[in-house]
Amino acid sequence: MKMNFKNIIYWSILLPIVVVAQPRLPEGYFWKKLPNGLEVVVIENNKVPLATIEIAVKNGAYTEGPEYSGLSHLFEHMFFKANQTYPNQEKFLKRTQELGAIWNGTTSEERVNYFFTFDKDSLKQGLQFMNAAIRFPLFRVEDMKKERLVVDGEFQRNESDPNFQINFESQKRLWGDLLTRKNPIGDHNIINTATPEKMTTIKNKYYVPNNSLVVVCGDVEHNNAFKLVESIFGSWEHSGFDPQTKFPIPEFSPLTKTDYFVKESSIAQTPYLTYWWQGPDTRNDSVSTIAADVFNTILGLNSSKWQQALVNTGLSSYAYVGYQTSKYVGPVSIYAMPNPNKLKECTDEIKKQISQWQNDDYFTDEQLNDAKQSLRRNNLRSLEKPSELSHNLTYWWCSGSYEFNTDYIKNCLAINRADIKRYLNQYITNKPYVAGILISPETNKVLKTDSFFKP
Repeated sequence: MKMNFKNIIYWSILLPIVVVAQPRLPEGYFWKKLPNGLEVVVIENNKVPLATIEIAVKNGAYTEGPEYSGLSHLFEHMFFKANQTYPNQEKFLKRTQELGAIWNGTTSEERVNYFFTFDKDSLKQGLQFMNAAIRFPLFRVEDMKKERLVVDGEFQRNESDPNFQINFESQKRLWGDLLTRKNPIGDHNIINTATPEKMTTIKNKYYVPNNSLVVVCGDVEHNNAFKLVESIFGSWEHSGFDPQTKFPIPEFSPLTKTDYFVKESSIAQTPYLTYWWQGPDTRNDSVSTIAADVFNTILGLNSSKWQQALVNTGLSSYAYVGYQTSKYVGPVSIYAMPNPNKLKECTDEIKKQISQWQNDDYFTDEQLNDAKQSLRRNNLRSLEKPSELSHNLTYWWCSGSYEFNTDYIKNCLAINRADIKRYLNQYITNKPYVAGILISPETNKVLKTDSFFKP
C-alpha cells in the first residue's frame, strides 16, 4: 500500500508557495499543518462530553543507540514532572486534579505519546497544560534521581516475568547489534546513569514541532480547536531540520541462519516456547503487513488447523501467532505454552504446521472471510471509546501513514489467498528464524530439551 502524501509546489516570481495536499482521513477527522511544521488532527466525536488531547513524537527505541538505550522511556516519565509553569511535581499533579484529567503516556519502538482526557470545557486549559509539559521541561536533578529508580524498577519487575525473559533473549538474537533499536525498556546502567544533559539532547533532537502530532478528540468543534492549538503551539519553533533525515535509522541486518536456544530459569513454572521471524514493514511492503494480520487472525480461529493441532489435542494450552506492524521491520512471532509432558511432540507439531501454511487447503474460504469479519468487528468496537481514536491515529502516523489507518479495514477485506501466499513465501517459509524455550532447570534435566529442540 503506497502512501499518498504529495507536495505540490507553485512558483511565483518572488517566493515559492508550498501547498501540502490534505491526507485522506475518516469522516469527522480534520487535519491542518501549522507554519512551524506541527501537524494537528481534530476528531469530532460527541458521544460523551469529554475531550482528549494527545501529542505523539516520532521517538522511541528505534532512535536509540547503545548510549541512549531506554532513555526515551525515561524522558516519558520526566514529562510528568516539573516544567517552567509547574516547577515541581506537586504543582503538576495538583493541576491535573484541577482539570479532572485522566492522563498517561507510553513509549514503544517507534512512538512516544502523551494524553490527557478531561471535560470538554477545559480544552484551552488542557492545551496550555500540554504545551508547558512538552516544550518547557526542567529535568531537575532531584526528579531524575527519583525517576531513574522508578523506570529501572519497572525493568526489574519485567525481568521477573517468564514472558519477558524469553522475549528479551529472542530479541537479542533477532536484532543483533541493533537490539537497542527494538528494546524500549532499555539498559540498567544507561537508565541509572542518565543525566539532564541527555534528556536535553533527546528534546532538541526529537521534541520539535516538525516531528510531532497533536490530536484533539472528543466533543469539540474542529475550527475552534485549530485556533486554540495554533494560538498556544504556534510559537514553538521549527527545528530547522528533519530529525528522521538528520538522524537516520540504520537498517536491520537480515537473519542469515536459524537459531535455537534453551534458557533455564527458576521462575518458569511451565515451559514457554517462542519463534520469531523478521517480517514486513510499512515502508517496503505494506500489503504483506495486512496479509500477516489476516492470516494470523485465521490461525486464531477455533476452527483453524493450527488451533486444532496444538490446543485441541492438548499439546499446548495456548498457541498464538502475532505480527507487530512497524515502519522498520515488523516481527512475526509465535508464543506457545506446551504441555510439559508433551514438549517434544508440541515442538514437532509446530514445525509441521508451519511447513503446511503454504498449502492451498490449509484454510478454507469461509475461514478467510471469518477472519476478515473478525477484524472488521474488532475495529468497530475500537471506535466506541473516543479517547482510543487518538491513540490509534498516532500509532499509524508514527509507524505507517494517515492513509494506512483510513484504509486499513477496506484493505483487510481485499486480502486474498495470493496475498497471503506471497507474504508467507517472502517472510516465513524456509526463512531463518529464532526459536527459544524457557524452562526450569529441573524440568530441563528430565526432558533433555537440547536433544530435540534444534534446527
